[in-house]
Amino acid sequence: MPTPLRGRGGAELASRSFEPEALTTARQLRGLRKNELAKQVGLTPAAVSQYELGQSRPSTPVVAQLAMALGVPATFFAAGHPQPTMPSAAHFRSLRATTQLQRDQAVAFGKIAWRLVTTVEHYVELPAVSLPRLALPSEPTRADVAAVAREAREAMGVATGPVPHMTRLLEAQGAVIMELPPMSERVDAFSHWYGSRPLVFRNPAKNDRPRSRFDAAHEAGHLIMHLDAEPGSRIVENQAHDFAAEFLMPSAEIADELPQRLDWEALYVLKRRWGTSLKSIVYRAHALGAFRESTYKRAMMLLAQNGDPEPCDLGPREAPLLLEKAVRLCEQTGVSFDELVARSGLPFELANEVYATATMTRPRLSLDASTESAAADAPVALQLFPS
Repeated sequence: MPTPLRGRGGAELASRSFEPEALTTARQLRGLRKNELAKQVGLTPAAVSQYELGQSRPSTPVVAQLAMALGVPATFFAAGHPQPTMPSAAHFRSLRATTQLQRDQAVAFGKIAWRLVTTVEHYVELPAVSLPRLALPSEPTRADVAAVAREAREAMGVATGPVPHMTRLLEAQGAVIMELPPMSERVDAFSHWYGSRPLVFRNPAKNDRPRSRFDAAHEAGHLIMHLDAEPGSRIVENQAHDFAAEFLMPSAEIADELPQRLDWEALYVLKRRWGTSLKSIVYRAHALGAFRESTYKRAMMLLAQNGDPEPCDLGPREAPLLLEKAVRLCEQTGVSFDELVARSGLPFELANEVYATATMTRPRLSLDASTESAAADAPVALQLFPS
């Protein structure tokens, strides 16, 4: 495979076929405002805006300067690479004090990740996307959301009882799961349909199994039922929260297991069984009528006083595996990671960072679900590639 042109040749190519969206992505990824980038390369902010809007094309020397300032090869700006349009439709959860710049940075990382994923798909057939898309009524109730969660469980082949591995389940449905890089530490999570394939990004700072499972289920709720909903609203976020609670702890199954009084030992048993946090179980007990308001408030107060981590540790977060196995399969069939990076047009360091966010475990030889529990780390059976 030919290596993309570097140096002046690459800049000339990019100048002739300049992709405006690529400049926006590279700038946002570095956390720069337009005026800051303009200052670095000796341009006016208006010129940068014109390039990003496609109203004019930068010259070869300017492309070279932009590439150097943003730490990407000049060919990064050349047309021909997929450029997803977002994030207005991305379901985004931000922590307090998150700036628009930090949000844009996380979204830009998502675009870069998608670029690597689509490159891998040139060589490897990823699992077919079978994540259901189920519409809510125009004015949904909590019961409507719970019904969608139950329908989604059935559509995704989840039997009764706890979900063994929420992350692996979504990967088996064709979703690509990644962790956000440290630069996005103030972003909680977000998800988006990139064309026909969903990507989910989680905050790596939340390094415990229950929260990673709930985050994955929460984002699944957005992807499954919020087809046209306005992202980010409190109503939409609450619906995704209720979806996750029903998906991970179905009311018909957990209701009879919930204690009627504040019994921490009983709650520990439920945490280990369902693989969910004490806070989410207490919330569930209140929502299903097992806990009175006073009991619920007392339990939440005690958990807040205890702080993190919660008692009854279930280990580190569930780790993604799909992209790691896809890249390894590429290597086994003679396509090196360097070749994947070259085709993607990404700088090696950035492509490697993206890959690292989706490879949180050591390679496994077996994907056998027969011995898995919600508190274990063995992945569920997953046919990642056609036999």
